[in-house]
Amino acid sequence: MRIFLISLFMLVSMATHAETITVPIGQQGMDKANMERPVKGMTDKDVVAKFGEPLSWSEAVGTPPISKWVYPEYTVYFEANYVIHTVMNPSQTAE
Repeated sequence: MRIFLISLFMLVSMATHAETITVPIGQQGMDKANMERPVKGMTDKDVVAKFGEPLSWSEAVGTPPISKWVYPEYTVYFEANYVIHTVMNPSQTAE
């Protein structure tokens, strides 16, 4: 009986083992590094003209007013009507 329980425990332990793969932050999004995206100083009208309407956006909050527009691959942050930063969205991986 004792050998059976030890064997069962080992079998369950092996079944729950998973491998964790880590990707250094500096290598994340390298496939999108050369993707054209809004740059600092562009106006909101320039962004719409060049990249189209965003999927969603948030209203401006705070002083100075900061808002964000979400596109499929990146999120654009505005101060008033000018781009201050563009951030790549996390990659969606199939599991």
